Amino acid sequence: MDDRLFSFPNPVNEVSARLVAGGVVVLALATIVFDLPWMTVVIALGFIARVLSGPKLSPLGLLVTKVLTPRLPFDERLVPGPPKRFAQGIGVLFSVAAAVLAVGFNATTAAYVVLGVLAFFATLESVLGVCVGCKVFALLMRVGVIPAEVCEACNDISLRRSATTAS
Repeated sequence: MDDRLFSFPNPVNEVSARLVAGGVVVLALATIVFDLPWMTVVIALGFIARVLSGPKLSPLGLLVTKVLTPRLPFDERLVPGPPKRFAQGIGVLFSVAAAVLAVGFNATTAAYVVLGVLAFFATLESVLGVCVGCKVFALLMRVGVIPAEVCEACNDISLRRSATTAS
């Protein structure tokens, strides 16, 4: 693991990633249900922290990686980090948009719609293990927008097979 403050882990534990996504769902739904527009800022800051440093600066990321994941009976399932970071970056876009709408323009209905979309995709990740941002990352790699060097493990089928047989 890279100990530098501003680095993203590679590989990433899929169990932790799914738990963080579950935390995002809970925060987003609580924000909408209890009409807490200021929470959009908290959610956005969490995504920014995770993009910059993985779990190191994110209270949710730290809770998941230091407290929850170690106590669960699941084996570590390592997946490439770059697609997960890309997905967190998409989360930044949605959560910052929601925060700007809610706090900057007092457009809470629009903010909650954006936050609801974010919660939907975080639910897919958390419950089903479907990372839509990761799939977009793979598509962008396939068409050459993202260079292969960014994630060599993403293109190496032998690494994927060994990762799946290890779990």
